Order: sequence, then structure tokens, then C-alpha cells
Amino acid sequence: MSTDPNQSLTITAQCLCKAHSYSTSVSSSSLPFQGSICHCKSCRHVTGAMYTSHIKWPGLTREILSSDLTRYEFSSNVSLLFCGICSSPLFWEEYYKDRPEVLDVFTGALDNVPVKNLITFPDQIFVGDTEDGGVSQWLQNVNQDGKESRCWKARAIKSETFDHDGPTLVDASNEDLKSSRDIPIQCRCKGVDLVLRRSPDDFSAAETGSLPFFIDPTAHKHLTTFDACNTCRSVFGTEIINWTFSLLRQIRFPNDTEQPDFPQSVQDLEKAVSSSDRDTRLGTLTLYKSSPDVQRYFCSRCSASIFYAVDDRPDLVDVAVGLLDAPDGARAESDLIWNLGSRVGGEDDVVGGWREGFINRVKETAEKWRVERGCPKTWRRLAAEKSA
Repeated sequence: MSTDPNQSLTITAQCLCKAHSYSTSVSSSSLPFQGSICHCKSCRHVTGAMYTSHIKWPGLTREILSSDLTRYEFSSNVSLLFCGICSSPLFWEEYYKDRPEVLDVFTGALDNVPVKNLITFPDQIFVGDTEDGGVSQWLQNVNQDGKESRCWKARAIKSETFDHDGPTLVDASNEDLKSSRDIPIQCRCKGVDLVLRRSPDDFSAAETGSLPFFIDPTAHKHLTTFDACNTCRSVFGTEIINWTFSLLRQIRFPNDTEQPDFPQSVQDLEKAVSSSDRDTRLGTLTLYKSSPDVQRYFCSRCSASIFYAVDDRPDLVDVAVGLLDAPDGARAESDLIWNLGSRVGGEDDVVGGWREGFINRVKETAEKWRVERGCPKTWRRLAAEKSA
């Protein structure tokens, strides 16, 4: 695309189901937009992503503020505006006394315009909430101009920077790993309140060849992947999304003790959530069918993406990692193994636009981080490279 500073560029923010679409024209001379990345616990649990990112909406706001977008009161001064049909988060509405109202747009809602340097992210805030750094270290080199995205424990400038090389935080003890334990799966408003029950004998008796595709054959940890496809990007509001996987028999209602009451197949889950006489413990869990065989589960109150289910995998779901509340940190490394440096799901969707460089730099930085720390390639990556 031309770099003429007088060239105009149309920016569109749109939800997945396209019920809501907003466009505005900007001058190329105004680029790049100044973006912000937040890793706070509230942002992770209100989306299901490992972080949120936004820019100030460069267009008019009246149409947006008068629309039928669903509003969730995130705090006394901030509301989240999302599509109540497909759950896509679109805008943050900020209102403070004696200040002009501000409307920020989620970067994941923006189209992939053919500009290399649409957004720059100078700062990442509230990294301290993650305990272990979350995905912040893999986002430090996302800027096209090569400037590092600084990581702050809390607010930018007003707090200390986050030390990624600091002492390792308390991990799950060997005794913890020998017993069953529940990892909470909760959205921000807690309308969805479930647990991922990890038991040492879940797969211990299984032959390596019969293990689910997402279970590490050595440590029996759950695989965590990176995804950048257009549909996931839209419903999470970020450029890159992290999924882990679980058999439905591992998903429980809190305080379930013996046989699980949670639906044991994706077909039963869809029926349970869609039923007029549904189990009240399902809370605010609802679904959007993004294609005839795919169900995307989310919280109808606060918008958080919860599960991804597809009919031809009847016994398992993808779980949004940002919802996990593990004691050892946001990456939950006692239970998850991260597929660092591997192919990012949906890579083809970003080719030719501003996201292509962003995704490539995340993948490269994650791979460098893996090598520097002596982490082995995952069994899934080794298998993919062998078959390539």
C-alpha cells in the first residue's frame, strides 16, 4: 500500500457475526496508532485471552454509544461493549468526572488492513497480576519499528517494571501433583464458574499411543497452543489467543465429588445449555454457532469466551487459558505445556496485513525465549517437523 501521508485509510471494527460494524477514515500520516496491552486478572477473565489490547477509536462515537451493543459494567468508570449474539468484545467506554468520555476499540475487532505499522504498543501494564509474566515476554518485540514494549508491574510509568528474570515463583509441590486438584475456570462476573479437575491417574494407565492428542506423553500436562485465526481473534478481541484442551469428563461444577454432573459430550453440552429447563449451575454460559458443526461458548453477561467445541470431537473442548486461575501463575505451567515456536493456528489469515508482522514476531520471540531457557520442543512440534 502507498506510504503517501495524505493517503486515507478505512478502518473497520466488526464483530464475528457482523451484526455490528463501524468504519471510519484516517490519514496515513496519523499512523501508527498508540496501543496499550493489559495483563491484569480482570482483563484476562473478561475475555478468556491472556491479555487485552486496544487503541483509542479514531472515529465518531455517537452511533456506537447509541447502538444495541450489550454493556457490561467492568468498573465504576469503565464499561465493556460487546455483541450479545456472538460475544465479540468491541469497545471500552471510559467515563470519568471532569474528563471527556473516551471510547477505545479492541484491536482484535479491527480488520487486517494492508499496512505494516498500523499500531505500536509502547507499554504492557499490570504484568504483576500474572505472577509468572504470562505471555508478556513474548509480546515485547511486537512493534514493527523494533522498539521494545515495556512491561510494568501495574500502571505504566507509575510502577516498577516487571522483572522477567526474577526468582521463580512457587510451583505446585510434588505432593500437590500426586493428588487430584481443581483449577478454577471462571469468567470475570463469575456467572460461569467451573473447574478443570486434574488427577494424576487421568492418563497414567494409558499407553502412549492411546493418549489424547493434547496430553504430553511424559509429564501428562495439557498442551497449550497459539491461534490467530479470524474467528478466534474476533471473539477474544486480541491478535493472538491461547487454547488448552480438556476431556469433558475433566470439567466439573465446583464441589462435585463423585460422578461428574457436567455434560460428557459436546452434543449433550449443547442440549444442556440450550434447554429451557437447564441446570442452574450452568449460570450465564451460552453459545454461538459460528458454523453448523462448531459451538463457541461464552458468558452472556460479561462476554468472556469459555469453550470451543466441534461435533467431530465429541468428548473434548478447547478451554480459554485466560480463564484459568492456577496458583503458580497465569501460564499454569504445573499443568500446561506451551507449544512455543510452533506454527500458529490461522497463520494464513494474517498474511498481507498489519497482523502478519505482529504474529511472526511473537512466534520468533517465544522461540528465542524457549531456547534461552533450555525448554525442549513439545512432542507435537517434533512430530509436525518430522512429517513436514
